[in-house]
Amino acid sequence: MQAVQYDVLVVGGGINGAGIARDAAGRGLSVLLCERDDLAQHTSSNSTKLIHGGLRYLEYYEFGLVRKALQEREVLLKSAPHIMWPLRFVMPHDSHLRPAWLIRAGMFLYDHLARREILPGSRSVNLRRHATGEPLRDHFRKGFIYSDGWVQDARLVTLCAMDARERGATVLTRTAVVSARRGPRDWRVTLRDEQGKEREVGCRLLVNAAGPWVGELLGIAQVASRRQVRLVKGSHIVVKRLFDHPYAYIFQNPDKRIIFAIPTRTITP
Repeated sequence: MQAVQYDVLVVGGGINGAGIARDAAGRGLSVLLCERDDLAQHTSSNSTKLIHGGLRYLEYYEFGLVRKALQEREVLLKSAPHIMWPLRFVMPHDSHLRPAWLIRAGMFLYDHLARREILPGSRSVNLRRHATGEPLRDHFRKGFIYSDGWVQDARLVTLCAMDARERGATVLTRTAVVSARRGPRDWRVTLRDEQGKEREVGCRLLVNAAGPWVGELLGIAQVASRRQVRLVKGSHIVVKRLFDHPYAYIFQNPDKRIIFAIPTRTITP
């Protein structure tokens, strides 16, 4: 029996895979999205749940990257207000790490690199008078407030996959890629469902959106890469409520890592 042919086969049912499938299907391509477990089962349901422009990347002069992220932040907040909300962040100022003028400049760029209609702009705050200063140590006297967004991450993935399907894409969960061979004109990919049944499909383009398993898929497809995948990890620690206001915090550290403190009330607004 002749294999079903697709323009694009996307491997990975997280936010990247679902988003790519939605975009490709919206452009009129025939798309198959396959995920060996369930949609958003791994990284995309265990994220910090922030829709942000990458404030800290300004320090590395990644202005183009931040601008694009801010543009997408605005698009997302407009397109799905039922699962995304504005969230105000407080950055306590520590003069030993960065001067106030540098932070002000960064906040100004963050406000103006891309058009902003929904979120309020940044401002300075007196932490001795503002509610956000109450849970902090006494030496934090001044801070800066800026805006980003919060999202129900797993629902965003599911909605993207549903929209991709409505645009003509085929979405398969509990379906693993067990082999992939590049031919002269296309890829031949063998899929296995949760009952162990296998079938072969063809595609002109194979998209590796497998997240932490991108290296595993490269091995299955026998694709040599000059770049090695370096996994990074963010730790999420849940503690008892330490403050009773709707603001989140972003804390700077001498080693340039950052820590977010996000109130639980934003998880179930």
